[in-house]
Amino acid sequence: MDLVLWIPAAILAAAFLMSGVTKTSTPYEKYVTKRGSGWATEFSPGSVRAIGIVEILGAIGLVLPQATGLYPILTPVAAIGLALLLILAMIVLRRRRELDTYLPLTGTLLILCAAVAVGRFLTA
Repeated sequence: MDLVLWIPAAILAAAFLMSGVTKTSTPYEKYVTKRGSGWATEFSPGSVRAIGIVEILGAIGLVLPQATGLYPILTPVAAIGLALLLILAMIVLRRRRELDTYLPLTGTLLILCAAVAVGRFLTA
């Protein structure tokens, strides 16, 4: 059962880490011109950077507590936090009428977050 939960956690951690690093390391003016980043025009540069930091911390929270055995309850908490972030992203995408385009990606990530959260809570 442990491996079944590590696989989606690793996929999620990689996805959110890459996304967060991109948001925090790319200048705002350049980031908003990237394909798929039009949503960022509705947010301040500081907000986009904060979202990136939350994604990086969530990615770390998915892996590090479980891997070290220190406070492993933080892993499902991180998964729930990232799921909430995805729900908020879906709300923004719906308002921009872009949800149908990005639903396969955000929906898949949301399902993986829910699976990790539930699985880790049950095995805790």
